[in-house]
Amino acid sequence: QVQFVESGGGLVQPGGSLRLSCSVSGFTFSMYAMSWYRQAPGKERELVARIGSTGAYTNYADSVKGRFTVSRDDAEDMVYLQMNSLKPEDSAVYYCNKVPELSYAWGQGTRVTVSS
Repeated sequence: QVQFVESGGGLVQPGGSLRLSCSVSGFTFSMYAMSWYRQAPGKERELVARIGSTGAYTNYADSVKGRFTVSRDDAEDMVYLQMNSLKPEDSAVYYCNKVPELSYAWGQGTRVTVSS
C-alpha cells in the first residue's frame, strides 16, 4: 500500500524558514522522481518542486526558485523541501507524490502558514 506522510509545517513569520519532510512507503522509492505540491484555499493544487530519481535533476516553480530546495534520502525513503525567505503567498497545504503521481494515494499534507 502506497503511503505519503508529510510533516514539518507550521506557523512562521515572513522571511522565516521551514523544512518539510515526506516519508514514503509501498513502492521502490529510489526508482522514482518525486514532487512537492501545494494547495492554497480556493486554489488548485500546483507543482512546487521536483527531484529526479538520482537527485541530480531538480526543477522548481518560478514562484519558489532561489528560495526552496528539494532533496531526497534514498536510504530512508524520505524527500524534503527546505523553504527559506517564506512569503505569505507560500501559505498552503503541502503534499508530496511520486512521478507520475498516484491520484489515489495523496497524503494528508502539512499546513504552512506564513503570517506576522
